[in-house]
Amino acid sequence: MTFLIDAWLDRPQPYLRILDRDSGRVCAHLGPQAIADLQEQGDLDLASLNSSEPSVLKELLQSLFLFYYARALGPQRA
Repeated sequence: MTFLIDAWLDRPQPYLRILDRDSGRVCAHLGPQAIADLQEQGDLDLASLNSSEPSVLKELLQSLFLFYYARALGPQRA
């Protein structure tokens, strides 16, 4: 399965989506607070998003998926 990262981080309401490249289906959607949390943790930076190095992108995707699913399974924020 191949994925595509669709990130709009320079908007008033930034978002990041991970799409299935073949079907276009959204596999994960991260909003402004999730993006801020990722950046604060050091797990998301512009250099890794702009990389064309497969190993860097693979590591980024793994980190994003883990964060997304951990957040979905964890306790809800107030």
